[in-house]
Amino acid sequence: MTLSVSLHHRYPDFTLDVAFTAPPGVTALFGRSGSGKTTVVNAVAGLLRPGKGRIALDETVLLDTERRIFLPPHRRRIGYVFQEGRLFPHLTVRQNLLYGRWFAPKGAARADFDLIVDLLGIGALLARRPGALSGGEKSRVALGRAILSDPGILLMDEPLAALDEDRKSGILPYLERLRDTLSLPILYVSHSAAEVARLATTVVLIEAGRVSAAGPAAAILSDPLTASGVGLRDMGAVLTARVEAQEEDGLTRLATAAGPVWLPGVGAAPGRSLRLRILAQDVMLARARPEGISALNILPCTVRDLTPAGDGGVLVRLSLGEEDLLARITARSAAALGLAPGQPVHAVLKAVAVAPDSIGT
Repeated sequence: MTLSVSLHHRYPDFTLDVAFTAPPGVTALFGRSGSGKTTVVNAVAGLLRPGKGRIALDETVLLDTERRIFLPPHRRRIGYVFQEGRLFPHLTVRQNLLYGRWFAPKGAARADFDLIVDLLGIGALLARRPGALSGGEKSRVALGRAILSDPGILLMDEPLAALDEDRKSGILPYLERLRDTLSLPILYVSHSAAEVARLATTVVLIEAGRVSAAGPAAAILSDPLTASGVGLRDMGAVLTARVEAQEEDGLTRLATAAGPVWLPGVGAAPGRSLRLRILAQDVMLARARPEGISALNILPCTVRDLTPAGDGGVLVRLSLGEEDLLARITARSAAALGLAPGQPVHAVLKAVAVAPDSIGT
């Protein structure tokens, strides 16, 4: 299914005016707090009636203000996962999960209960009540309940915002499994570049109520023109890689478009495809291949373009075959190296610079 959204809504001090398409997979509504992301998902869910707009899930029109169509929330076949989980405290986990089935349309092909429980790793929790669950466990149960309602689309409004970093790292693999297993569109609200880089197939960047960029996640996150929306400290590229070997010294050898990359202890079997988020500030550049340095990853690439990045900085976009890499350096360094589009250089990346939560499936 594909979700198409066109909305215009005015508040006393803020105007939302957005249009985008969310194909199957995870479409991340990405941007700073207050940019309008939650307003969009509430309109899709039917919790907000916008001044103007049209929302359609394939051929099913959920909203069309010109034609005076407004499908009530309970008829939209939408699963909504909030930040807090909102589980029923008097019901067990099993009962909370099965509660979602009350809202599944009659005759719909029901989601496999055992499959969802297995995907989310909550089999051992079924007899517990929410009060005995951790924050991450509550999030997974809330997600399972939403899926078992057999929605046409899943809405997730910053579902990891209330979790600490360890619990976020624990739940991200479950979200990746759902993305790769389910065929429904997932609209995922976040202002975390790390989450978006791991999960999103499509990114819609929202700034001050407007869509400033939209497209495949790797293209949007590695585009220097989106720096103001992403934030310079979070700017980085998403590279695809394949696990080639687990080596005896604890390093994992990965194949990328620019050659081998070594990272410490990546827990994936040879042949597994991965996503690597590499921050622009962690990439150094050299005109010639450096020798006698500790960094293991030296990737030949070509300068694609240079963009001023404020405070005397420059974002250098590099081509690695069909993928891009970003380096954030000073303007003085760029001038000293004589960098220009089309110039061959070497990107240098320390093996320990890529954090574990920047590696996804």
